[in-house]
Amino acid sequence: MKISGVDIRPGNIIEYEGGIWRAVKIQHTQPGKGGAYMQVEMKNLIDGRKNNVRFRSAETVERVRLDTKDFQFLFKDGEQLTFMDKENYEQITLDAGILGDAAAFLQDGMDVVLELYDEKPISVELPSTIEATIVEADAVVKGQTASSSYKPAILDNGVRVMVPPHIGAGTKIVVDVYEQTYVRRAD
Repeated sequence: MKISGVDIRPGNIIEYEGGIWRAVKIQHTQPGKGGAYMQVEMKNLIDGRKNNVRFRSAETVERVRLDTKDFQFLFKDGEQLTFMDKENYEQITLDAGILGDAAAFLQDGMDVVLELYDEKPISVELPSTIEATIVEADAVVKGQTASSSYKPAILDNGVRVMVPPHIGAGTKIVVDVYEQTYVRRAD
């Protein structure tokens, strides 16, 4: 399906210069001279390269629809991740690099969605938020206001996030997987 360059949105998968790319960030710019354009930061889904491309409204790109399938994460063995197809129970092993920084948030038994292009897995989509426990948090510095200051904390998966001053070690929190940020205290 062809779409105009200015209709690209974050998360769209497009075919560009013979590769399959995911739009990560977009910025619509309308300069004083000349026509408007869309500045698109893209990530290649096959080899992980990043690229910044400027699309004008007259340009069209091919939007790609990926097949999606529900899988369950089973275990990690070194840099290899093993997933199980929830329909036929077949197992598939992928390199941890396919997930990037989000790999740290994988939990045994977690339901994920694999995106397939020509029957080949090219990306793994985790839930947008997960619950994690803080194992280490800095002490509150006296005189800081609660509204604007955050302190560093380390989660049980080793990821470092910034949390409000009232959150201490042992607290369960909800974390945004892709932004790696504190969302709220877990119920």
